[in-house]
Amino acid sequence: MQAEERWQTRFRAPRATLPAWAPQAPARAVYRSNASGTWEVYAWDRSAGSVRQATSRPKGTSHGAIDPSGRWIWWFSDTDGDEWGRWMRQPFGGGPDEPVDLPPGTPAGLALSATGDAAVGMARPGEGFTIHLVRPGHPARVIYEHAEAASVAAMSLDGSLIAISHSEHGDSRHPALRVLRPNGETVGELHDGPGRGVLGLRFAPLPGDRRLLALHERRGRREPLVWDPESDEQREIWLRDPGEITAEWYGDARSLLIVRANRGRTYLHRYDLAGGRLFPVETRLGVIDAAVPRPDGSVEYSWSSGAHPPVIRSSNGNVVISHGGPTPPPSVPVQDLDVTGPGGRVHALVSRPERGSGPLPAVFLLHGGPGKHDDDSFLPQVAAWVDLGLAVVRVNYRGSTGYGSAWRDALAGDVGHIELSDVAAVRDALVAQGVVDPERLVLAGASWGGYLTLLGLGTQPGMWAAGVAAVPLTDHLAAYESESEALRAYHRALFGGPPDEHPERYAVSSPITYVDRVEAPVLILAGENDPRCPIGQVESYVARLAERGHEHEVHRYDAGHGSLVVAERIAQMALQLDFVRKHVKLDG
Repeated sequence: MQAEERWQTRFRAPRATLPAWAPQAPARAVYRSNASGTWEVYAWDRSAGSVRQATSRPKGTSHGAIDPSGRWIWWFSDTDGDEWGRWMRQPFGGGPDEPVDLPPGTPAGLALSATGDAAVGMARPGEGFTIHLVRPGHPARVIYEHAEAASVAAMSLDGSLIAISHSEHGDSRHPALRVLRPNGETVGELHDGPGRGVLGLRFAPLPGDRRLLALHERRGRREPLVWDPESDEQREIWLRDPGEITAEWYGDARSLLIVRANRGRTYLHRYDLAGGRLFPVETRLGVIDAAVPRPDGSVEYSWSSGAHPPVIRSSNGNVVISHGGPTPPPSVPVQDLDVTGPGGRVHALVSRPERGSGPLPAVFLLHGGPGKHDDDSFLPQVAAWVDLGLAVVRVNYRGSTGYGSAWRDALAGDVGHIELSDVAAVRDALVAQGVVDPERLVLAGASWGGYLTLLGLGTQPGMWAAGVAAVPLTDHLAAYESESEALRAYHRALFGGPPDEHPERYAVSSPITYVDRVEAPVLILAGENDPRCPIGQVESYVARLAERGHEHEVHRYDAGHGSLVVAERIAQMALQLDFVRKHVKLDG
């Protein structure tokens, strides 16, 4: 019972995202928290020291924002996590929610100005992608539309410029950047050619300042760029240090906060634009999920490490905000592992239980994305597996971000199989080192990680004793027919076109193609309203397992691509732990 309470406490402990504050009213901020038992949007008046829960919905709220004037909170209203709905807004101090006068759809970016204007991106089946200008007292107006993926990136403080990401060239993985006026007129365009995306971040936080902070890939990784779209003047911010980089403006627009991620850890610096000098912002070694400068020049950031639960701190040494409640128990530190794989050096993170010696049972926990990565942050699910006595191995396979553009883009041609070959290399190395027991290995993951889990069980059947796949993609062809427009665009970019042009590519990378080869017992967790990995293609895969009489369990829940309800997350973790107890012999 003590062990159960220990891991469940980590899930129940109140957590919060980094507060986003209004540039013209910096005492007003919004953030999301699970303090109520469901992830919701909160309004925080820092000058008054008051916190108000702004949304309250049975399945939680996934998107929230504050306008630069601090007058309005925007949030997205969907149905039970299906990501289809409309934007709402409410006064910062509380009051009735007002629906934004737009037809429902899937969100594709939101940017707000101090004038009250908003740029709102939406995607709808059969219509593609549309960007609307929403202006108080006027009907919403379409300023951009296209069949290929597009989204709102940023809006200038005075509302005179709107930055959008688009893939009119047909590659949503490497978008171009365009700046429009509110009437839809193009001001400037950045497109660096095939395989080099340009991402818009934020306009300078000063009225009338046209400069846009962006990221480019001209040197094989993402790096900051300051761009004036009217003059086309560009200033690349080159740094010697390795890793991938993003940035944020300081309030005076004279400096940038540089956020550098390298090998699963994060580092902060202030970059002086006038002098070109770099100054470190001291933080503990670990992972910073988000960071933002405050008007006084301090930096607030959300920090954690594999061993230490998350906290929101300031560079002045203070804890920024806390919802109280139980303190999550710590976990074990993360160890780095480098393995020579078929495509180059593979970086993995290993969390080992404190008890036990000799080859350990282990869960290979694969991240989603694929354009994401695992890092040295605190994850309750990792700690729960470690408490059960398993080593947790997380592999930043090809396709992961944080290791340069070439590593991220290496999936072309053999999607799924490339990632799994890197996972196999790490598995073999740990077996050879005597760290893990080859007869007691679990393959697990969520989203893209769930997809890789099912694909691995079918293509590497002798390597895994059990599999746990959450919200998995089981059939690329079937998923394409019912998934969101943005994911259809991503699929076309990944496979070089739609399924009717390349059916063999979609089939050879689909787990359902190999379902009859699966040997290990399988647990599948799936959301009834999932728009990313639709329930229909999961049902087809499960039916094939049932036809064979193959041992499997299925947990269906009333939400979308994952749940925002703490109790549901605990229930799902308990199912996974019990499933592995049944099928893998644990030490002790």
